[in-house]
Amino acid sequence: MTLIKSISGIRGTIGGKVGDNLTPIDAVKFASAYGVWLKQQRNKDNYRVVVGRDARISGEMIQNLVMNTLVGMGIHVIDLGLSTTPTVEVAVPMEHADGGIILTASHNPKQWNALKLLNAKGEFLNGEEGAKILEIAESGDMSFAEVDDLGEITKNEAYIDIHIDEVLKMPLVNKKAVEAAQFRVVVDGVNSTGGIAIPLLLERLGVHAIKLFCEPNGQFPHNPEPLKEHLYDLAAEVVKEKADLGIVVDPDVDRLAFMDENGEIFGEEYTLVACADYVLSKTPGNTVSNMSSTRALRDVTEKHGGTYEASAVGEVNVVELMKKNNAIIGGEGNGGIIYPELHYGRDALVGVALFLSLLAEKKMKTSELRATYPNYFMGKKKIELTPGMDVDGILSKMEERYQNENLTTIDGVKIDFSNSWVHLRKSNTEPIIRIYTEAPSQEEADALGNKIIAEIKTIANI
Repeated sequence: MTLIKSISGIRGTIGGKVGDNLTPIDAVKFASAYGVWLKQQRNKDNYRVVVGRDARISGEMIQNLVMNTLVGMGIHVIDLGLSTTPTVEVAVPMEHADGGIILTASHNPKQWNALKLLNAKGEFLNGEEGAKILEIAESGDMSFAEVDDLGEITKNEAYIDIHIDEVLKMPLVNKKAVEAAQFRVVVDGVNSTGGIAIPLLLERLGVHAIKLFCEPNGQFPHNPEPLKEHLYDLAAEVVKEKADLGIVVDPDVDRLAFMDENGEIFGEEYTLVACADYVLSKTPGNTVSNMSSTRALRDVTEKHGGTYEASAVGEVNVVELMKKNNAIIGGEGNGGIIYPELHYGRDALVGVALFLSLLAEKKMKTSELRATYPNYFMGKKKIELTPGMDVDGILSKMEERYQNENLTTIDGVKIDFSNSWVHLRKSNTEPIIRIYTEAPSQEEADALGNKIIAEIKTIANI
């Protein structure tokens, strides 16, 4: 069991020993450290934090611990209850709050949970800010409010509806065309809050939604990462219902993948490619994704006369480069759409609205739309880390081995070959080394991944 402290928040498995897992004591410690950090940002009388959670079994317990810790620090809490990560991000500035906390472990299995921490803009903290909170947590230098100065909890469960209102207000969302298309869509909500938010959005867009695993009880019916190998039920339901497409999200609804009318995966890498194609066709500009994302975004961006750049992996890194380069859309190849028109955060609701607008305007089948994009194939593999494994040493040796190739080392090691690439990096969210490859065929991508894994195992003697 594991506790991971990183740029992506405080993430761990429920139960076990303090300091080794995400126990109640750890939840209180890190919530307290966040409260101290928050007060250091502004000297004021009243502090407010927005808190929401996905539908994980442990969510209510962790949320109550976190909220009441903040109350004990004299911080007022706006409790969104069952929510989504992008909904909390939208709510923070709308509530003029000082920050936000989302209780979710994103795509991790049900035994995991996490505290994702936001600033006053509703954006994830950067590495320096995260390091400061960890420093406060380890120092134990925290003080709490006296009895007359305790914070209060205010419930506001309207924010998913408010979030949908804001999505539908975006100028590029063509609600009229989507309604006219009379789409039939199967939604896999992985029994979390996507099962609430996505059908409500589709209903507002005039789409007929067929619900699959949309009961927000935290009992994930399959591995919650929205990858092809986990989506057999969705594929079968799309074909059975003669639907125009399938939609699947992860538990906190910041990742999005589509399936075509034949039950074939559109490709989570191509979620961003399609949405960017639509946005760039209306408002030309620059794009950003991370180093582990497909080259197809670069191709589409250049087709529209824009410039593409790649950041280190991690949403905060993508956002930082998007701001620097004035990118009008960006995100991550894992199905994360970041569209600053609404906010600087991955948002599946935004992605659904843009994608359906594109599909409706093109008057194509989903499979036909996919065929219009450059065809790259990606392999995503991993190696489990064992105690004492020298990850930095392994990556250094791989860098040395491929020193004559085009290397990028801002985030692990990325090796660019003439018609393929491989990216090796230590995960921010799991105790693994991720090995992403891309090539002109699936066989070549998989073969490259297997070759790299064999080399790593030789270097690490495993």
